[in-house]
Amino acid sequence: MYEINQANLVNFCQENRPRLALTLGDPAGIGPEVILKALADPEVSQICDVTVVGNRNLLVQTYHKLNLIGNLAPLANPEQLSVIDVPLDEEIATQIITGVGNAASGAASFAYMEYAIAHTLAGKFDAIVTGPIAKSAWKAAGYNYPGQTELLAQKSGVDRFGMLFVARSPYTGWILRALLVTTHIPLRQVADTLTPQLLTKKLDLLVECLQRDFGIEKAKIAIAGLNPHSGEQGQLGNEEQDWLIPWIEQERQNRPQLQLDGPIPPDTMWVKPGQAWYGNSVTQNPADAYLALYHDQGLIPVKLMAFDRAVNTSIGLPFVRTSPDHGTAFDIAGKGIADATSMEAAIYLAAELVSQRFAAKKDKC
Repeated sequence: MYEINQANLVNFCQENRPRLALTLGDPAGIGPEVILKALADPEVSQICDVTVVGNRNLLVQTYHKLNLIGNLAPLANPEQLSVIDVPLDEEIATQIITGVGNAASGAASFAYMEYAIAHTLAGKFDAIVTGPIAKSAWKAAGYNYPGQTELLAQKSGVDRFGMLFVARSPYTGWILRALLVTTHIPLRQVADTLTPQLLTKKLDLLVECLQRDFGIEKAKIAIAGLNPHSGEQGQLGNEEQDWLIPWIEQERQNRPQLQLDGPIPPDTMWVKPGQAWYGNSVTQNPADAYLALYHDQGLIPVKLMAFDRAVNTSIGLPFVRTSPDHGTAFDIAGKGIADATSMEAAIYLAAELVSQRFAAKKDKC
């Protein structure tokens, strides 16, 4: 998972305990299970105050069901957790079935999110850690959002936001950071959606995040091409020649403190990160962050390297938001085999980012 300097964070958080709202996600998925497994780690309570936003009865049912299976990782007892019960219509509650994503489970997960966002914006929480949801279940419930990120941005009143994926290698300690320029849109729309203006907006967000949350002032950022071989001088697509290369050149002039490499052919951009991640080759100066132009261009390599460790971090919001980098996994819900590593990593990263922002404010005082 994403690992941090545990001792330093524990010492800092004794005086500045981040308050995290942890949404249950889709109650029919693995969210309840991975939350109970993650919160069983005693170090979590040392570094932050976690409040589960969802339904205590559902957590209790999950707890008892998983205990009957036996031979599982430790589980937190829901009776000992801080839980906010979000009211659900009785008809909706009775239609929630483990392993079956439907309109009822979508309505429930949406209600959990709305509550967490409203109370975080009101100052009750410092960050939101979100359990996995099913976009299809949201749509079935009448909520047409591409994902949780877009709902968070709308409710927060921001139009500059992005999806940054963060993971620390368990082999080398190297930190992978990958930002998506476009996210949940059909592949056929990607080329038309990409513009110099959009890339500038995403690059601004990335630079601000690297400076504020990771202390990197002079970052090296790798930027992917769009087409195979980055267009091969117009032979395999014109986007690079027409606007992407000129945009990168202009940004290099505008940001002399940065090292902007690109456009790098998409099939080779991830070689150095892979070497830095696994440590099976000498890698010279990997980038501090990678800018992928569309969803699968960034997330296929990220999930190959760090499926159980990557954390989805929403940047550009007025508060910290993290999420495990996996879905609802309805097919294994309730079976006791869900891996909580990414959920635990999301909690730790949220606590670290909040603590860093507390420290930065303290330094300015």
